[in-house]
Amino acid sequence: MHKIGAYFLVGAACVGLTFAAHAKMTQGEAARLGADLTPTGAERAGNAAGTIPAWDGGLKTPLPGIVPGVSRPDPYPDDKPLFRITAANVEQYRGQLSDGQVAMLKRYADTYYLNVYPTRRSAALPPAIYAAIKEQATKAELADGGNGINDLGQSTVPFPQPKDGQEAIWNHLVRYRGEAIDRRVLQAVVQRDGSFAPVIIRDLISFRPSFAGKPEYDNTLFMDVQKVLAPQRLAGTALLAIDSVNQVTEARQAWVYNAGTRRVLRAPEVAYDNPGTAADGARTTDNYDMYNGAINRYDWKLLGKREVYVPYNANRLDSRGLKYADIIQPAHLNPEHLRYELHRVWVVEATLREGMRHIYAKRVFYLDEDSWSALLIDHYDGRGELWRTSEGHIMEYTEASVPFYAVETLYDLNGERYLAFGMNNEEPYELNFDWRAEEGFYTPSSLRRFAN
Repeated sequence: MHKIGAYFLVGAACVGLTFAAHAKMTQGEAARLGADLTPTGAERAGNAAGTIPAWDGGLKTPLPGIVPGVSRPDPYPDDKPLFRITAANVEQYRGQLSDGQVAMLKRYADTYYLNVYPTRRSAALPPAIYAAIKEQATKAELADGGNGINDLGQSTVPFPQPKDGQEAIWNHLVRYRGEAIDRRVLQAVVQRDGSFAPVIIRDLISFRPSFAGKPEYDNTLFMDVQKVLAPQRLAGTALLAIDSVNQVTEARQAWVYNAGTRRVLRAPEVAYDNPGTAADGARTTDNYDMYNGAINRYDWKLLGKREVYVPYNANRLDSRGLKYADIIQPAHLNPEHLRYELHRVWVVEATLREGMRHIYAKRVFYLDEDSWSALLIDHYDGRGELWRTSEGHIMEYTEASVPFYAVETLYDLNGERYLAFGMNNEEPYELNFDWRAEEGFYTPSSLRRFAN
């Protein structure tokens, strides 16, 4: 492993290198999966300093005390913060922080800090998913200029050792999030004074593993129905979106049900920087799930790996004992309920292509090496100024072997407001990974029935 500045170059990943062709993973490279590399392509070993441990399989079995839909205990209840990063000592840790984290610490110096805990590499997936990753590792390759994937099969990490930025971001887009999820969550656009109007959304998502082996879904990545439950003025509004693996041959399909007109309409613009559902302009459509959708408006560069303090093991934030008022504060979430750990992340820079339009001219992604989830993303405006920064507070849902976000945040550094999405502390049930859609659920006619 070589170190250049703050970045590590691993395997074939090279800073600033543009590849003319995308070579498939060789059999020799694939043989490393489950050996010196984890089954998802992360480094199994810890770091030289001992501050990142070796991966030992993660949290492989359901935690004792889980009551589905009611409680999910903290797997590390005795962990205490090792230290705290504040505006006063931020420069000491600058090499292990994103630009967005530094900006938040400096802007909200009196109230914002990062409590850093021992690193726990908890990410774990089911054995069958690991087998699918290894099986397809030598087959999957980018198609149509990187806008799709050939021979994805049922892999959720098509490029365990990415050779460029496109391969790395595709790992985030297709990463394992279970077969399906039924969740009822809060979306809050929090104003400067801490006030917010709660928007409650029911989100029903089926991911690629749930329709394995069905030829009619060969080019389908996921299917999602969202319904707004509250406030009353928005209640009944619903969205259906079907995403494709290859978005050149088949673009995202979307329909919207308007409760006022009681009509279902095709919605071709539910993508890119169009406004997110019921978010008052505080997020774009592709800010959902930290980042989603077609990648064709950006040029992607893999910058290598870094060790960064990222949100991780967010079980305390997810606690049913917390109220929304305990978590949501002016300017940012309550830092006492947030947990940060030192993890290795792949860093990917996305720059808007010439002739393309998007409100974000540049994005910098920090992708967790163990789960391939984006944990931090910095968003820059057309002047090159940092505008928004997002965090994905991830945790391992051990009952389903799924690493997934407990909460996503998107902080507006100019408007001094922020969006929080995914909290369900006060909702009647937690995430349900056992839910499965009935045949025909993801259709416009079903959307109308579901919305009413």
